[in-house]
Amino acid sequence: MTKRLLVVDDEPKLLRAIALDLKGEGYDVSTARSGNEALVSVAQTLPDLIVSDIRMPGMDGYALARRLRQNQSTALIPIVFLSAKDTTEDRIEGFRTGVDAYLTKPFEPDELLAVIASILNRVERTHAQIARVVGKTEADRADERFYDETLTETETRVAGAVARGLSNKEIALEFNISVRTVEHHIRHILAKKNFSNRVEIALFVKDRTAS
Repeated sequence: MTKRLLVVDDEPKLLRAIALDLKGEGYDVSTARSGNEALVSVAQTLPDLIVSDIRMPGMDGYALARRLRQNQSTALIPIVFLSAKDTTEDRIEGFRTGVDAYLTKPFEPDELLAVIASILNRVERTHAQIARVVGKTEADRADERFYDETLTETETRVAGAVARGLSNKEIALEFNISVRTVEHHIRHILAKKNFSNRVEIALFVKDRTAS
């Protein structure tokens, strides 16, 4: 999925240059000339990341970052400051507002692209990990609902994973065990329940969960 970026800067030429660089990398880019304009844009479409100047008329970058961090729907949007304000105090203030990176002008476009790519990759990894944890929790709850006294706890969880349509390799990855161990558990489940295939395991789990 194409990542949506919002670039905020009151210098038209620099704004266009940054937008072109980002579009060249395949990003979907929107622009804003002020903090207030940026808030309007964010209200219409949530971006995956924001690149913002600090010195802008009206609402500056610091105030923009604070507003975004105070709103539940925008609190986790990554923010990269790109500014001519390059003192230690400026950078500290930026990080206190919750920005993820701080680059000073003049800057190397490749550095900006690398920072953006790194942040977006980190966010994707975080989301994937959360999804795995949530999925595992839901699976555990389902296991509890269809618990069968003839199966061990591990066999019950493997049966639940089979019912979710996971392959042996995916089950092994989720439970941090070998594929051979997964195959061993499935053979035991088939033998204990007198089933002939994985479909019967899945139907058994779904019937027990629904009851």
